[in-house]
Amino acid sequence: MTESKQKAEAPPAPRKLSREARRQQLIESTIETLAVRGFARTTLTDVAKHAGLSHGLVNFHFETKDKLLTETLLYLAEEYRLNWTTAMAAAKPDVSHQLEAMLKADFNPAICTASRLSAWCAFWGEAQCRPMYQDQCGSNDAAYNALLESLCAQLNEETGRCANPERVARVLRVTTEGVWLDMMTMNTPYIREEAQRTVFTCAAAFYPDTFTEDGLK
Repeated sequence: MTESKQKAEAPPAPRKLSREARRQQLIESTIETLAVRGFARTTLTDVAKHAGLSHGLVNFHFETKDKLLTETLLYLAEEYRLNWTTAMAAAKPDVSHQLEAMLKADFNPAICTASRLSAWCAFWGEAQCRPMYQDQCGSNDAAYNALLESLCAQLNEETGRCANPERVARVLRVTTEGVWLDMMTMNTPYIREEAQRTVFTCAAAFYPDTFTEDGLK
């Protein structure tokens, strides 16, 4: 069969997507656009152009830039929550494996991508979006922080360590956020695996009998 005949007989690409699929396509385009243009410079026209769609179609699904950015933030927040909760559900139930899974989840290749990290940085870096961030993501952050503190407190009991679990959890969290920023802003950014080792080096400083730079001993 000739190449031209194969192409002629290939099924045509779908011309219409469901409403939900189209919205997700536009949200993914927003993530990519935020990564390139930043929060303030992103426009509905930019998103439409990246998606290969009309400006009117973006307006139909989201009406305004604020609504599109809010939906994109909600999408990223839910994706992040599902990522770490799924990782912990798949890990062994003891506290050391649960903490390892929680820390490693931030470096899952599905969410730790250049475009997603840049999009998160765009949301974090804009003062005008912080109320929106707190409204939409505050409860997720509170649940994550509370669980991280609980795991640190349980690990203290198991290992006989006496470090303040709230403070240890905070250091682990800001270390993770810091390496995410480093991966985006350094002239020669390090790879995802090195970022993860940095976080586990921090964990090993608090729990040297439990962790190494590569995770659990």
